[in-house]
This record gives sequence, C-alpha cells and structure tokens, in this order.
Amino acid sequence: MADITLVTGAAGNLGRAVATALAARGSTVVALDRVAEPLEAMVAALPGVGHLPLAGVDLSDAAACEAAVAAVLARFGRLDGVVHTVGGFDMASIGDGGAELFERMFRLNLMTTVNLFRAAIAAMRPAGRGSLVAIGAMAALKAPAQLAAYSASKAGVLRLVEAYAEELKPTGLRVNAILPGTIDTPQNRAAMPGADTSGWVQPAQLAEAASFLVSPAASGITGVLLPVTGRG
Repeated sequence: MADITLVTGAAGNLGRAVATALAARGSTVVALDRVAEPLEAMVAALPGVGHLPLAGVDLSDAAACEAAVAAVLARFGRLDGVVHTVGGFDMASIGDGGAELFERMFRLNLMTTVNLFRAAIAAMRPAGRGSLVAIGAMAALKAPAQLAAYSASKAGVLRLVEAYAEELKPTGLRVNAILPGTIDTPQNRAAMPGADTSGWVQPAQLAEAASFLVSPAASGITGVLLPVTGRG
C-alpha cells in the first residue's frame, strides 16, 4: 500500500521536486498550494496515479490547515508523511527591518509550520506512525547580515522541530528538518545575478533528502537538523 504524503508549496520549485521524487518512489502525493492552475498541471504530470491536488489553502490559518488534513483523511483514510516547503524570504537592514517584516517572516516560516504540523500530528497519532519534515535554513544556525527576521523565524522552526520530536518519541511519529544552502532556482538567480551558482544546492538534491526522511528507511531518525548545502 502506497504511503500518503502531503507536500506543501507543491507548485513551487522545491515543492514540485519533492512531489516528483516521492511519486517516483511510489508514494501517493497530496500536493497542496495556494494556486490552482500550475498545481493541477503539476499533479497531472506526476508519475503514478491517484495523486490529489489541494489548492487555495492558506497555511497561516490554523483552521485551513485542519480542513486540508481532514480532506486528506476523507479521501485516503490516513496521512503517513508531510514535507512542508512553504516559507518566505526577505532581507533588510536594521533600519528597514521593522515589526512588519518580522511578523511576516514569522507568519510565513514559523506559524505555517506550527499550524500544519499540529493538524497533521493529530491525524497521525492514532496510527502510531508518521513522519514530518520541515525546511529550515543554514541561516538559522549562523545569521548573516540583513537577514535578522528570516534567520530568527527559521531558528524558530528548528527549535519547534526539536521540541516536537522529543515530545512525540513515545508515539512513533518522527519530526526532522532539512537545512538548505542557497537553492538554485530562477528566483535566486534573478536576485543574485553576479553570484557563482556552481555550488548552489539543487531542488532535486533537497527532494531526495526529504523523500528519504519520510520513508521507512529513516524510521530510526527523529529530531535531526540535516544540512543539505551543495558545494556552497
């Protein structure tokens, strides 16, 4: 029986790579995003059959997360894994990075993780198994200049993963995080036109790490913050 794995941000560069890697390994993918048109086309192109697109979901809304997980249970009867790729990035100096920026970064990066994971954990507990993977950032370990809000919000994600992993050890549920370096996406190339991209991490490399962490092969791994940095 195929695992049922929820991938958020599935229409984006990283989410699409994760969904593709999971489908190629035989998982049934629930592809979640706020936008419908590219999501439905992406799901139609995935290997295998039976995948489910869920569009129009705002993960900063706890009730929306609960409704999305309920839709998964209504369709499949269970949820086995979650890979949460949704997040936000912005940079600003001390003078420019005020409360609005911090609130936005914490809402996009930390609170979406809190809302989604709480809903998913409630659904997974009865089965006594399941795996959740968050996307952190190397900047959460050592923050560079002008990334205070982003780095602080991602540091919150890492502490959340560690705390949830400890609390859930007796239940059989696992929680881990991947810490990417700079991801090679069109958006990052446009934002850093003079950068040397040769060492940037590829979305497919992150997808392989995520698909491993949600798989039975990683059944003994929880509370891990896994750097996946390419050669950067």
